[in-house]
Amino acid sequence: MHELASIRRLLIVEPCEECLRLIPGLRVAGWEVDSCTLEMAASRACDVGLIRLMPQHFEQPQLIKELITRSHAEWIAVVTADDLRRELIGDFVCEWFFDFHTLPFDVARVQVTLGRAYGMARLRAQGASYGDGQAHELLGESRPIRELRRLLTKLAPTESPVLIRGETGTGKELVARTLHLQSQRRNQPFVSINCSTVGEDDLQAQLFGHGEVGLGGAQQRRIGCIEAANGGTLFLDEIGDLPLDVQANLLRFLQDRHIEVNGGRVAVDVRILAATHVDLEAAIRKKRFREDLYYRLNVLQVGTAPLRERHGDLALLANHFAHFYSQETGRRPRNFSQDALVAMGKHDWPGNVRELENRVRRGLVLAEGRQIEAFDLGLLGEEEISSSMGTLEEYKSRAERQALCDVLTRHSDNLSVAAKVLGISRPTFYRLLHKHQIR
Repeated sequence: MHELASIRRLLIVEPCEECLRLIPGLRVAGWEVDSCTLEMAASRACDVGLIRLMPQHFEQPQLIKELITRSHAEWIAVVTADDLRRELIGDFVCEWFFDFHTLPFDVARVQVTLGRAYGMARLRAQGASYGDGQAHELLGESRPIRELRRLLTKLAPTESPVLIRGETGTGKELVARTLHLQSQRRNQPFVSINCSTVGEDDLQAQLFGHGEVGLGGAQQRRIGCIEAANGGTLFLDEIGDLPLDVQANLLRFLQDRHIEVNGGRVAVDVRILAATHVDLEAAIRKKRFREDLYYRLNVLQVGTAPLRERHGDLALLANHFAHFYSQETGRRPRNFSQDALVAMGKHDWPGNVRELENRVRRGLVLAEGRQIEAFDLGLLGEEEISSSMGTLEEYKSRAERQALCDVLTRHSDNLSVAAKVLGISRPTFYRLLHKHQIR
């Protein structure tokens, strides 16, 4: 009865007609429902958010990333089945959202998903991380992962800062959470902030807190991540993207362990963990990263191996994600066909474990048979490879499309960088995306 009496706040962002038709039934089920535009969403409090994703949202995905990053809610995407088959959209949805629904709605499944999302939101509010336990274990039996687990057991009990280095998608945040959970601070907060997804002014405020005008013109203060992590662990992801001004303020905090609050100084006790996929030594030489901050953060160092070097872990991880997401979404579990396993083995996984997780999650949705096929994962199977040999122009076209997909896997959040990596202009890049119907 207590659970039924609790207020469950749902925010529907950019509601479509089908979304609006859900509202009466949701209110009967006990949800307090509000709706607004994407621009207004950051100012609305909720436990669960439902966003109808439209093509224009993928032109500026940063707005949605910032909303999800700054929110304490769990977010669910509403898309069409055709949207999911487009590589960029499928990967984006799987990476950033708790779950997704395709139109038309399966109302019963919507109710189940909202209930699960609300449960996760409450766990987060109580200081528990989403997916603690099996979903956040360092799975695998390859030599790199076994050596990593041994190293973390040695580093976790210390209070020293740790710099975690590795390619995008290799599980650097998972390493940070493992260090926290194995430390003496395990019962205190673990606070994470991604330095690459927040603007400079917002990043300063999110780290150190800020004042804002409340009701009646009264000044209110919102604490930052540093203060929120007091007694626990602060994880600074993508530290290499930290602006120089914020680097100076962070260095000052690391030196004296105090922050300025209303003209006074407040002591804060946190352990700092940082992660990066960029070459910080090169950034120092280019004057983009402070050398003194680098030495403060790089007291102990951990490296995460790319998936291509974790021999033997691929099938284990793929089956783990298939089992986990079938339970989470309530869908029937499926295993992988032999062709899919071969295709996964031949793929070089530029996006590493995160790419594998996203492809498996999408494969569960798209699979129509009893098994997940290579096509469902967005990979070419043996028959497709052998039958795909054609004219030279067809071969060039396939290679061109694969190059576009590969670079978007790595740089989907920055199309200018993606075009530069391929050595072409941005207009040419957009023309090729349109030619191959990737966007």
